[in-house]
Amino acid sequence: MKPGKQYKIETLAVHAGHAVDVGTGAVTEAIHLSTTFERDADGGYSRGFLYSRNHNPNRNGLEAALAALEGGAASAAFGSGLAAVTAIFQGLMPGDHVIAPVDIYHGTANVLKHLFAKWGVTASFVDMTNLDSVRQALTPQTKIIWIETPSNPLLQCVDITAIAEIARQHGARAIADNTFASPVLQQPLALGCDMVMHATTKYLGGRSDVLGGAVVSRLDDEHFAQLRTAQLFGGAVPSPFDCWLVMRSLPTLPYRMQAHCANAQKVAEFLQQHEKVSVVHYPGLPDNAFHAIASKQMSGFGGMLSFEVKGGKDSAMALAAHVEIFTRATSLGGVESLIEHRASIEGPESKTPQGLLRVSVGLENADDLIDDLSSALTHCS
Repeated sequence: MKPGKQYKIETLAVHAGHAVDVGTGAVTEAIHLSTTFERDADGGYSRGFLYSRNHNPNRNGLEAALAALEGGAASAAFGSGLAAVTAIFQGLMPGDHVIAPVDIYHGTANVLKHLFAKWGVTASFVDMTNLDSVRQALTPQTKIIWIETPSNPLLQCVDITAIAEIARQHGARAIADNTFASPVLQQPLALGCDMVMHATTKYLGGRSDVLGGAVVSRLDDEHFAQLRTAQLFGGAVPSPFDCWLVMRSLPTLPYRMQAHCANAQKVAEFLQQHEKVSVVHYPGLPDNAFHAIASKQMSGFGGMLSFEVKGGKDSAMALAAHVEIFTRATSLGGVESLIEHRASIEGPESKTPQGLLRVSVGLENADDLIDDLSSALTHCS
């Protein structure tokens, strides 16, 4: 690929971070399992590799690919999405303050509430769909405004550009969890964010067979240097094989996302018309409260949705117990459709409605998925 040339995301997904092997001509990268690398005679590392925790050819390729897809200057890959989240917050100091959304992935909330709270980092969880709530939560110690859009599990969408501007004016950083949307559907860095975080386990990996996380930074600055230090000193790096697995999946990402979006739209429209469903949370529905903002900042509405059934938890559990194509499992973004009772996963502190089921719509035929849900809904009270 020519340096400096602007390529469309489908081309970047296939070629960014990939290179033909000089020695063999292989078009698929080798998996470099070595943990250590030979020094030069003078003790240096002219080939760029010292130890696999520092750098690895497979991880370097993945980081380059993700930076290109998100339009960032630098990227760091981690062993899980929460490892990436933790590394970001490790750049904070005791007394620093974070603003985060009320509707947020419970794992991220737990990191703030139960890990960094012990270190003197405070957090305010606000309704981020209300910009005044964000402004009112600002303190002189606010260093990060954490954005999650669409959110987990209510699929709320927030104005990335507006929140990034609030952060900029306050001297804070705006950081977005872009896992649900992927860089195909949403580009938070272009909308003003300073960093983007991904659980590469999800759509980027796309096959439910690899655990990983990543952070892409708009600038290769001191904040990214802190992140790289956390990666090196903390050691939460992905294995070469895990990096290779994500790289294997990236070329199909743009086309997978098209299918996820199309299927989710059809499933959401079906559920919205069903008499036993009280509400569907999906920004692709024209009457959804977040349809306008999602249309403004996303190129598609994603493969995730949630819905609430009448009858509360008992009805939701009955439905989930009778699906045949959907798999009752946590996670998202794979080729297979998943369904889960989210409040049960989140535990006793969950604020998620008890009648809510979160769905990751996969790549099966949409009519088959609808038939499966239709049959399972007959078991709801």
